Amino acid sequence: MCKPKVYIDGQAGTTGLQIVERLKHRDDIELLQIDEALRKDEAARKQMFEQADLAFLCLPDAAAIEAVRLAEGTGTKIIDASTAHRTTWTYGFPELSDAHRREIQTAQRVANPGCHATGLIAIVYPLVQSGLVSPDEVVRAFSLTGYSGGGNKMIAEYESRKSHPLFSPRIYGLNMDHKHLPEMQKICGLNNEPLFTPIVDDYYNGMLVSVQLEQEPQTVYDALNKTYAGKPLIQVEMVKEPMLAANAQADTDELKIYVGGSKKKTIVTASFDNLGKGACGAAIQNMNLMLGLDEFEGLRKKEG
Repeated sequence: MCKPKVYIDGQAGTTGLQIVERLKHRDDIELLQIDEALRKDEAARKQMFEQADLAFLCLPDAAAIEAVRLAEGTGTKIIDASTAHRTTWTYGFPELSDAHRREIQTAQRVANPGCHATGLIAIVYPLVQSGLVSPDEVVRAFSLTGYSGGGNKMIAEYESRKSHPLFSPRIYGLNMDHKHLPEMQKICGLNNEPLFTPIVDDYYNGMLVSVQLEQEPQTVYDALNKTYAGKPLIQVEMVKEPMLAANAQADTDELKIYVGGSKKKTIVTASFDNLGKGACGAAIQNMNLMLGLDEFEGLRKKEG
């Protein structure tokens, strides 16, 4: 039986490089490699799409849209890691429901979730479905992430002779129009965009996304635990420690949800790796489902 062929368009970026590294030793797929000198050549890229059973797009939005045009007529399944198709294609978050998983398995086009969106959706989607959060509610959330989520340019800023402000956490997205808001709103079934504040800090990878609610912690925990029961990559816990570290799930593809609070004041926090379940790990999981492979092949869990 022939192994499915996989091509990564945009393999020089942060996400593309990590997917290459994580797939190149797998023996259940054949990883197609384009000549470095031809990685921006349209004819060479189109030839790769024609050969591939599945392609990852690890490109800026406009380039991803153009890549889809190049792939037209090839029959190649596509996973897009950009924001270009997240509100129009099948959304690649299989743990949300059995229906989401089935749709990914049969899809030709899957949009890989954004990292910030992964954390918020993991928390809010089940609460909307259970009736604990109204679709009319304005969800308020903040996120703390490592600098690798900013791509090669931001990585270079932090890892060279960085300026004084880069030694501290920095709030960004101050126009309140973050690029992940449309997918957060649509996938959660909200009538309003969330009020969302992202923060980047001086560490490489890992992130926390927190949502505050006027609900009893136990009620929120029960609803989330019911949704994710039996899902190997997502665990729900009541907070046991006085602090959470944003890099606790670094270098894994797991996501942990912590529920804390008292009376009718609850904070729910998703802890995961912005390059794992927030990017490459999710993309590999979606690839496995789309190609009929073991869903969890090649995914990383925390030791111990």
